Amino acid sequence: MINILISIIIAYLLGSIPTAVWVGKWMYHIDIREHGSRNAGATNTLRVLGLKAGIPVMIFDVFKGWLAVKTAAWLGSDAVSGNLKELFLIGAGTVAVIGHVFPLWAGFKGGKGVATLLGMGIALFPWPALGAVVVFTLMMLIFRIVSLSSITAGVTFPLMVLFLPYEPKPGWPLIVLGFLVAIFLPLTHKSNIRRLLKGEEKKFTIASKPPQNLEMQ
Repeated sequence: MINILISIIIAYLLGSIPTAVWVGKWMYHIDIREHGSRNAGATNTLRVLGLKAGIPVMIFDVFKGWLAVKTAAWLGSDAVSGNLKELFLIGAGTVAVIGHVFPLWAGFKGGKGVATLLGMGIALFPWPALGAVVVFTLMMLIFRIVSLSSITAGVTFPLMVLFLPYEPKPGWPLIVLGFLVAIFLPLTHKSNIRRLLKGEEKKFTIASKPPQNLEMQ
């Protein structure tokens, strides 16, 4: 039980690392939450600060979710098994996503959790997670709208969990998680959905370089 509790605490602290906020403040002396979409995530970092800042933020935010699950699996390996283990690992990954959305180190104002959720998915069932990446990429190539691509990948994710040919097949906790992801992503993109319905959602662009007043100092 102590190891399980430690795993959950570690997962939240990992998720709480506000990568976009710290990169913005340390490298450019800005709060990324005051620019662009005002979201403390990789997409807004790419949009405002460009590839040099955005790619590391994206990679680390994915890594947070992956590491939270793998750490929990290591610490809880002797404590739980079967469906209970799946539930435990899902719990650890979910806590990491919650940490990203409500980060302890950044005033509980973080990102939308998509990259960290992807890292969690890669750790739990890599093939469906990679399938979701393919769907996201195809949607981005066609429409160049991040929110639409994220929502579509999330909504199709449980179908990939159920029907992609991979082993070992997931237990019911992971199947339920797949459907919860399909609910979670639209809920975190409610404002984007409203703009999509009005035709007001902007297409994604990457800053070629930060604006002059945001240049690295």
